Amino acid sequence: MAIVELVLPKLGESIMEATILKWHKKVGDTIKLDETLLDIATDKVDSEIPSTAEGIIVEILYEVNSVVPIGTVIARIESNKAATAKTIVPIVEKTTAILEKPTPANQTTQINNTPDEQVPFTPTAPTEIVLNQNSDTKFYSPLVISIAQSEGVSMQELQNINGTGNQGRVSKKDILAFIENKKSNPQVSSLPIQNIPVQQTIPTASPIVSKPSNVYNEMIPDFMQSNGNSKLASPEEVIITGNTEIIEMDRMRKLIAKHMLDSVQTSPHVTSFVEVDVTNMVVWREKVKVLFEKREGTKLTFTPMFIEGIAASLEKFPIVNSSLQGDNIILKKDINIGMATALPNGNLIVPVIKGANQLSIVGLSKAVNGLANAARTNQLKPQDTQGATFTVTNVGTFGSIMGTPIISQPQVAILALGAIKKRPVVIETPAGDAIVIRHMMFISMSYDHRIVDGAMGTQFMAAVAKAFEAWDPNRQWFQYV
Repeated sequence: MAIVELVLPKLGESIMEATILKWHKKVGDTIKLDETLLDIATDKVDSEIPSTAEGIIVEILYEVNSVVPIGTVIARIESNKAATAKTIVPIVEKTTAILEKPTPANQTTQINNTPDEQVPFTPTAPTEIVLNQNSDTKFYSPLVISIAQSEGVSMQELQNINGTGNQGRVSKKDILAFIENKKSNPQVSSLPIQNIPVQQTIPTASPIVSKPSNVYNEMIPDFMQSNGNSKLASPEEVIITGNTEIIEMDRMRKLIAKHMLDSVQTSPHVTSFVEVDVTNMVVWREKVKVLFEKREGTKLTFTPMFIEGIAASLEKFPIVNSSLQGDNIILKKDINIGMATALPNGNLIVPVIKGANQLSIVGLSKAVNGLANAARTNQLKPQDTQGATFTVTNVGTFGSIMGTPIISQPQVAILALGAIKKRPVVIETPAGDAIVIRHMMFISMSYDHRIVDGAMGTQFMAAVAKAFEAWDPNRQWFQYV
């Protein structure tokens, strides 16, 4: 019998860790190859992780709610088929930074750490910070170091935190608990910190002042905090009066909030708008939608029609289908379009249509409907939300005529589709100008002004508008299957 180590597999280009939500098996249970072993959550999607071997589970290394780096061994299985087991071995590409012994109290130690979204490579194993202090070696993940830097936690304080992670490592939960402790009791910063639950007492007889959570503080950009030498007003205190209810953000909402803030701080956003006549698209869809669904087994919505035109335009303007890494522009040869999808709980998720420019209208319809349904029923797989090179959000679904969306990093643009409305417009005819009723909509695109100038952004949008308006109302879709 051989012992097979199961590692947390690589889940996406920018995903460096995952939270364990549930173990479907316990030590001593038998598990089959590809049988679901555990459920995990990342900043993009909740997913099931199958076993890469079959046998008896002899060890589970992480408990529920543990935050585990990608590439970490999470369980061990005793198997008599180790030779054929599909063991996932992550590519070893780990960078270890060595920091010297902490400086004296009268000196300042600065931690320079690059956020996950901006690292110049994509490691499949966690990047670790190694601190040498006498003979005691401690490891800190980039996430912990980043939080320490942004919250002003000194290296001495960081080393005094009692970690609850594997081998005593300091986890995200540990450092956030320390920060909350430090704010409520400044004298405790120099002492070893235990995880102490914080209770909030809310009097009912008078108004109260509530401090926002750490996540909310992170949502305040630097430029909103100061102006020269003077401080601007910031929502540090919230006066709560009357009949109110306090609701804590769920995990996904916190992640969305952080990503939105990071994007605004990373990319200088510019948004351009174009009005489009989509009458031909409306007429064609109305004419064929019943037969389309009967023949192809899937509904025909406007979204795949729009994506077809957007994908064709991205082929003509590759700079819009790119990413920026330092001083280098990375042009993506694949056109993978992310499709922002609203979930029943009000959150958003962005499944990805891979190779959108290579799919027919039937293929696009099946991809759009399949991914949207999987998102709403929590059936998306990690690969379903990975690799997007451009994102489309349909704000018109909820009645909005236009929007100013925030870029999904590390992409450089995101396009919003407004609601389709009947409006009187002036058109040119052989007999002269005429006022007619047409189906009109606004499209808007926010783009990263570091590499997409206004001229390029507007030209791309004009190409998209032209593709929409040039839709053939007599098109036979089955010729394109």
